[in-house]
Amino acid sequence: MSALLMFALTGAAAGVLAGLFGVGGGLIMVPALAFLLPLQGVGPDVVMQVAIGTSLAVISATSVSSMLAHQRRGGVLWPAFRALAPGLALGAVLGALLAHVLTGTVLQRIVGVGAVLVSLQMFLDLGEKRVRSFFGGSSEPSPQTSGKNDLTLFSAGAVIGALSSLIGIGGGSLTVPFLSWRGVAMRQAVGTAAACGVPIAWAGAAGFVAAGWSVPGRPALSLGYVALSAFAGLAVMSVLTAPLGARLAHRLPPRVLKRAFAVLLLVVGLTLLVK
Repeated sequence: MSALLMFALTGAAAGVLAGLFGVGGGLIMVPALAFLLPLQGVGPDVVMQVAIGTSLAVISATSVSSMLAHQRRGGVLWPAFRALAPGLALGAVLGALLAHVLTGTVLQRIVGVGAVLVSLQMFLDLGEKRVRSFFGGSSEPSPQTSGKNDLTLFSAGAVIGALSSLIGIGGGSLTVPFLSWRGVAMRQAVGTAAACGVPIAWAGAAGFVAAGWSVPGRPALSLGYVALSAFAGLAVMSVLTAPLGARLAHRLPPRVLKRAFAVLLLVVGLTLLVK
C-alpha cells in the first residue's frame, strides 16, 4: 500500500470520527501518524515531532471552515477570541519550540496523558454546569463579562496554546471548559473554541516548520516537521468525510457515541503511555 493511500485512509477515518463525535481530529491523527511514519522511514528521534507538526498543519487547513460555520450560527464570542488569540498564538509557538527539544518518548507520554484526560472529560460528561460548579464559577452564564480582563485571558490563552501545540490538537478540549468556567454559554463556548483553533493551529504549525527545518530523519517531502504527503492525504480526506460523520451523529444515540469515543481515546492514550 502506497504511503499516500495509507494517509488518505487515516484522514478518512479521522474525518468521520471527528464529525461523529464533535471533536477535532488531532487526537486521532497524532497516534495514527506515530504508527505510520516509521513505516515511511521517519527516524525515531523525530517521529513524534513530525506527527504533531503534521496534525497541526492539517488542523490549520480545516479550522477556518469550522470557525466560519460557527460564526454563521452566531456562535463565536469575538471579544473573548480577540483577548485569547495573541496568547494562543504565542503559546502554540512556544509549545512547538519545546517539542523540538524534548525526546520522542517524552512527547509520546505527553500525548498519551492528553488523550487519557480528554477521554475522562468526555466519559464523565463535564458539561457546562458541572464545569462551572467544579471551578467555583457562577451558576448562570454571563457572556458579557468574558471579554474583560485581557491579561487573564492572554495568560490562559498562552497556556492553552502551549499544551495544545505539544499534543497536536486545536485546543477545544481545553478552551471549552475554560470559557464555560468564565460564564460563557456552552453554544458560544464551543463556537469560540472552534475559532481559537485557528491561531493555535497556524502558529503551532509554523513553529514546527521553523523548528524542524534542518533536522535529520524527517520525511523526504517535508517542511520542517510537517510531512507533506501525510498532510495532503489527511487534509483532503478528513474534509471530505467529516460531513459523513456529522450525519451519522444525528442518527445514533449521542451519549452512547460520546462514551464509545471516550473509551477509544482511553485505549489510545494508555497504549502511548506503555509503548
